[in-house]
Amino acid sequence: MAVKKLIPIGDRVVVKQDPEEQRTRSGIVLPETAKEKPSEGTVVAVGTGRILDNGQKVPIEVKVGDKVIYSKYGGTEVKIDDEEYVVLSEKDILAIKG
Repeated sequence: MAVKKLIPIGDRVVVKQDPEEQRTRSGIVLPETAKEKPSEGTVVAVGTGRILDNGQKVPIEVKVGDKVIYSKYGGTEVKIDDEEYVVLSEKDILAIKG
């Protein structure tokens, strides 16, 4: 599921956000104002990697299809064809969900 209109460069990663929770685990419906910004999603595109000062290229550790947890306020939100994505630096990705 690659995003053809959005190709990240360098150490950037494009993540499709997971949908916001509409209810708590106990079944309480959450109003719009109480919902937290999602910080999990699926990687849909990756850049070529980071270039070190000596010119060596370091490949990105995540790959398309990985489920990731990222910094809550990291990245830039982008909307393409009614789908919401976040463009993040690889350093803003905290973990890969197994």
